[in-house]
Amino acid sequence: MSSIKTIVGNIDNTVLSFTVGNDVVLDKKLVDFDCISTAAHAYMLMQLPKNNPIISKEEFNSLLISLNKIIELNNEKKFKIKEVDQDVHMAIEKMITKEHGELGKKLHTFRSRNDQVATDLRLLAKKELIKTVDVSLSLIKSLIIFAKKNKNVPMVGRTHMHPAMPSSVGLWASAHAESLLDDCNCLFSAYELNDQCPLGSAASYGVPFKIDRNLTSSLLGFSKPTHNVLYANNSRGKVESIILSSMSQVMLSLSRIAQDLLIFTMPEFNYFKVADNFLTGSSIMPQKNNLDICELIRAKSSSVKSCELAIYDIVKSAPSGYNRDLQETKQPFFEGILTTISCLEILTSLIYTLKVNKNDMIKAFDSKVFSTDRTLELVAEGMSFRDAYNHVKNNLDDLKNIDPREAIKNKTHLGAPYGLDWSYYTVRTNQISKKLKKEKINFERKISKLLDRPYKVI
Repeated sequence: MSSIKTIVGNIDNTVLSFTVGNDVVLDKKLVDFDCISTAAHAYMLMQLPKNNPIISKEEFNSLLISLNKIIELNNEKKFKIKEVDQDVHMAIEKMITKEHGELGKKLHTFRSRNDQVATDLRLLAKKELIKTVDVSLSLIKSLIIFAKKNKNVPMVGRTHMHPAMPSSVGLWASAHAESLLDDCNCLFSAYELNDQCPLGSAASYGVPFKIDRNLTSSLLGFSKPTHNVLYANNSRGKVESIILSSMSQVMLSLSRIAQDLLIFTMPEFNYFKVADNFLTGSSIMPQKNNLDICELIRAKSSSVKSCELAIYDIVKSAPSGYNRDLQETKQPFFEGILTTISCLEILTSLIYTLKVNKNDMIKAFDSKVFSTDRTLELVAEGMSFRDAYNHVKNNLDDLKNIDPREAIKNKTHLGAPYGLDWSYYTVRTNQISKKLKKEKINFERKISKLLDRPYKVI
């Protein structure tokens, strides 16, 4: 067996390949964030100690040019992470050392790859959570537009998938929008937990020097540093699973929308019509037009949940301090985020093409759908509810099939088909948009100032 010399020692080549795993590919997602966190760490080193800083101002300025160059190379897909580098951190350090010599050798002072990767992942998560809320808002807005446009179109409300009571398309679409509004709150809760900087915790136990963790946290746009240095690293995996838990809630909402669309676009229902270019064909049946998008969203909701559970299972039995098991959390974390965002984007596009077949909606009503309404009419006339219930139940064949458009007009209380407060959705959407904009601007300003170049989240 032969060994390969790396920055951190000689390693047998088969051991190196096994331990590096897929990091040379996955870590490409972290290049920008490792450059950003390195800039913050170097700025802090420039302040310490005051009389003889570890990194001079001139060195920091040179470093910033190189870090921005690496970011550009990465955006052009030209920055390479080799197996001998082991990971993104060593690849960047090696390039800086090659360009600047002693400066590159100083960069790892007071930090470990443990707090580096934890910080990089939290920076990535901030960006991806902002994007997820943003695309969630796009879907919410598309559903509200669709709901308002069809607010008075009657639709059979169902329980156990069977006809139940008169409802409306407006009620159906805005119900799904409201679910996603709650999901945005879950995403923001995950965002707030993630919004703590682990940089400076080093290998989980701090360093024997009074470094300024508040400074690096502020430079990176975090609300605060994680307090306990051991928890800063113990939280890795835990925070990722919480983030994917919030993503799973989004996917749960998407899966239910997808399932409804699969049912209601069936020819037996024909409630909704999806644009032909969103449908796929069959290799053997010429007549087929399949709503594969919704079937895949339904399946991918389980995929995202499995990513969350994979991370949970990896960290649940890990002892305190860093353990290499955490390397295996990267792929499900990245995959879960990417899947959620792609599903949000494709479903938003689909909803904007969705058409309502009003005639088929109305034809779907029969007299029995109005049985509860008739029961409550008898109550209003003075009969007890149970007597009215039994009377209607025993005389179902005598029920009249009334105009469902008139029936839903009687449902005017809060949240009912004719009692929907559209300003409620506007206010909630605006509140989330405002909060999102604030977080986005703050993050972009902080990173732009640190890098001395424009930085955009979305």
